[in-house]
Amino acid sequence: MPLVDPVTMSSSAIVKGAVAQPTSTTKSTPGSQATESSTTTTGSSSPLATLRPVQIKQTPAAQTVRHALPAALTALYLFRFDALVTNPVPVMFNALPVVAAFQMTYALLCLPAAGEPASKSNRKPRPGEKKKGGDIGSSTIITALLASVLTSIATPFLYLAMVLFGAPFLTHGSHTFLCAAHLALLALFPLFYVHGVDSAAWAAVGGFRAPLDETFGGLVGGLVGAWLGAVPIPLDWDREWQRWPVTILCGAYGGYLLGRVLGGTLFWGKKF
Repeated sequence: MPLVDPVTMSSSAIVKGAVAQPTSTTKSTPGSQATESSTTTTGSSSPLATLRPVQIKQTPAAQTVRHALPAALTALYLFRFDALVTNPVPVMFNALPVVAAFQMTYALLCLPAAGEPASKSNRKPRPGEKKKGGDIGSSTIITALLASVLTSIATPFLYLAMVLFGAPFLTHGSHTFLCAAHLALLALFPLFYVHGVDSAAWAAVGGFRAPLDETFGGLVGGLVGAWLGAVPIPLDWDREWQRWPVTILCGAYGGYLLGRVLGGTLFWGKKF
């Protein structure tokens, strides 16, 4: 039977325990686990990665309004086109409340309000299930009113942008401002309703890095359409409809409707 030195055995056991204790302490330190989890969360929670395309509500009323709005805006524009060419300012001014009512109805019935959970707005009710929160609540109305205020604040900035892009500055001021108001109602109001004042979402929208949907597609289409609408103005055709800002407004409406439809169907979820 081998002889074991008691002193050597006890000292080696103490050394092993001393070495093993820091190792186990390091593995079970709560601070290190919190640091690792926070690092992992920070690395995977990019604002651009979490921004999702806006989904239209699946209620029958939402789907009806979604498809009826383009037809209603087109009919309104075509019905008033001759008067718009003859006297643009009163026609654009009188049409503003109508377009605002159209956009307000579209937002309240079809779009999720800012801060509203996506599952609540997109889940289809089961057969026989009593809908909860189906009525337009005070929170969505407040969100719509806030979006209206933000749209009004953004209108002068759109006016200045039009002037910088070549709109008449010393003349036709009311023409340009009303055109900017129509463009703000079409392209910006739905975005204010769904995103509110979320800085990360607006950074993505302003940098054209947001995923395409009906709201963002409408913005892109409206801006591009308004820009292309300026092409016929300097041409020597001597047509009445070449007056400022008839073609700009026509391009804004046409581009908004096209971008909204394509963004909500063919290019939904895609990015530039």
